[in-house]
Amino acid sequence: MIRVGMSTSCVYPLGVEEGFRYAKLAGYDGVEVMVTRDEVTQTAETLLALSAKYEIPILSIHAPVLLLTHFVWGRDPQVKLEKSAELAQAVGATAVVVHPPFRWQSEYAENFLRIVRETSENHGVEIAVENMFPWKVKGTSLKAYSPGWDPLPMDCDAVTLDFSHAALSGRDSLEMAQALGARLRHIHLCDGSGSLDEGRVFDEHLLPGYGGQPVHEVLDYLASTNWSGSVVAEVNTRKAKTEDERLALLTETLAFGRMTAWEKTAEPLKKRKQKKADKKAGKAQKRAAQSAS
Repeated sequence: MIRVGMSTSCVYPLGVEEGFRYAKLAGYDGVEVMVTRDEVTQTAETLLALSAKYEIPILSIHAPVLLLTHFVWGRDPQVKLEKSAELAQAVGATAVVVHPPFRWQSEYAENFLRIVRETSENHGVEIAVENMFPWKVKGTSLKAYSPGWDPLPMDCDAVTLDFSHAALSGRDSLEMAQALGARLRHIHLCDGSGSLDEGRVFDEHLLPGYGGQPVHEVLDYLASTNWSGSVVAEVNTRKAKTEDERLALLTETLAFGRMTAWEKTAEPLKKRKQKKADKKAGKAQKRAAQSAS
């Protein structure tokens, strides 16, 4: 069975210990620690203490995201990645998730793929480059990332597939998963309702099944291939008003990730399938209108 973990970012704005606690309450197989300005997320001893307290392992480390953690472990992005790998090694995690560099990080961007491979080899952990999405300002595309926002054409050994990011970029996650093959090593379990071209302007991280991505199909495909990577929930629960509400959202996400919810929680799946059917019907009508003209 594919193990399903939970990112500590799922309980934002609550602290990292709450992430461990909720992951334990919901029954996840482990946690992914998002490194933030909170020193607890940066220190192996404190993370191991939380892991022991809540009896739940640390599966992966998410390297600091530049725009949110500018001064964490200094300003050098290579040092940030190396520190993330050291932390992963120290807490027994097998993977580090990293975003592609921004274009203005010129030296790091130029050597990014070499740095990723060497860091992985030096610390014995997978460095999984996460798919991002193009940036647009007033309808104009910006080349924000270098070598790019899409790891598919990159010469990297491991990739993280994020469904919400795929939605924003207008990509089909199943096609991406199949094209990545053995390089797909990590999944951020979530969903998204549309792309930047369709007017979406923010990263939604919906519960799986509530957006338009083929999350069900990707998990089914991975299970059929005896995939050995990790699925990690990275969903937005900020609208939850109580602990019970937040726990219910996280429990539903876990059930979806373990494939036990596909028949029991039919409502979100129907929503997604209906959107897909509506989109398909719209394309058919458009083609018919073009043919008639």
